[in-house]
Amino acid sequence: MPNRNLQPELVAIDAIDFVAPKKYDLSPTVPLYHMKEVQNETSRFDLYFDAGNCRGEKGTPGFTNGLLLSGTPTKTSVQIQEEINSLGGFLESGVSVENATVSMYCLRENLKSILNTILDAIKHVDFKEDEIKELCADRKQKWRINQEKVATRAQQEFRSKLFSSNDRYAITLEEKDFDNVQQSDLKEFHEKFYLQGLTKVVIVGNFEEETILEIAEYFNQFLASEIGDFDPNVLHEPGIQKIDKEGALQTAIRAGRMLFNKNHPDYLDFLFVNTILGDYFGSRLMANIREDKGYTYGIGSMVAELDGTGYFLMATEVGKEVRDETLKEIQFELTRLQTELVPEDEMQLVRNYVLGQLLKSADGAYAMTDLFLSAELHGKTLDFYNDAIKSIHGITPERVQELAKKYLKWEYMAVVAVG
Repeated sequence: MPNRNLQPELVAIDAIDFVAPKKYDLSPTVPLYHMKEVQNETSRFDLYFDAGNCRGEKGTPGFTNGLLLSGTPTKTSVQIQEEINSLGGFLESGVSVENATVSMYCLRENLKSILNTILDAIKHVDFKEDEIKELCADRKQKWRINQEKVATRAQQEFRSKLFSSNDRYAITLEEKDFDNVQQSDLKEFHEKFYLQGLTKVVIVGNFEEETILEIAEYFNQFLASEIGDFDPNVLHEPGIQKIDKEGALQTAIRAGRMLFNKNHPDYLDFLFVNTILGDYFGSRLMANIREDKGYTYGIGSMVAELDGTGYFLMATEVGKEVRDETLKEIQFELTRLQTELVPEDEMQLVRNYVLGQLLKSADGAYAMTDLFLSAELHGKTLDFYNDAIKSIHGITPERVQELAKKYLKWEYMAVVAVG
């Protein structure tokens, strides 16, 4: 029996024993991944379509995705939702720059029934005019409300500067776009990017292989024969843009630059640099701008990834009277990483934090699947994360300084402040 009076020995994390989902080839270009190691009766499926914002005109990808379950010649949207609800399904769907997804959580015993309902709705959606008008009116009203928020305006302006070389990636809706949605455009987009645009299927749940092979047959009619290219060389526009908004009490700040994704040799080490700067509660941006100066409730930084590239982003909201002071302090923290070596105690604190977060993110079949998908997007296996552990243990203050000099100079940044 363990002695409860003795503290357990601390053991450094050197590797994680990852479990990868099993791969089935629906076609030469479309995989199905199945993660079986679920210890309860829950399940999930994810459908990925080559239907992101970069594939269509203004608003078309988002409106199409929003109307996928809006009704068929034989079922109304209410009937479809009632079918899903009666089986305990929880639906999530959305559109990003480069793809569109439909995800469903449900009990394992109901997955096939719900999947049949979803696929039937997607295949036979008829884009009724009244459903289109209702969706557009709802989203137009939300758009108007959001336009009053400084965070929304800052994000829109920042996206334009970040993706300045590719207007497909920088698409921002205007009010008139909600009034110009055409049924024919939605049907054309749906035909090309949904009925012939399925690029990946993920199933999580304790299913036998026989069931997975049966489910795999459901998707044959949707498979993409080829997937369009994604831009690997998006260029941002450096510089500071300050926009005054009458009546605003807060100023929203967005600052960042195009960077890279998991395929770049500096990616893993730069994640560590980003954590020091702004990716945990004790980060330098938080310690300075929240704890010391009291300018904000929260500030952070992140590294986001796209298929062919990625970007770095810092974000906060502050009182409008301290806008310029906040920008100076952000610049100060970037410069400090370039000119001063990070103390070893801070390095060790961040190592422990990052390792703990990685261990937490691998807890359970669902989390493990998401880690796998993040790596798989860039042609990596789960070994990528054990490489990350080696990077975390091996990074030095000198390496942090080197990367800060290379990527975090203030003059490289696209900066937007609205308020």
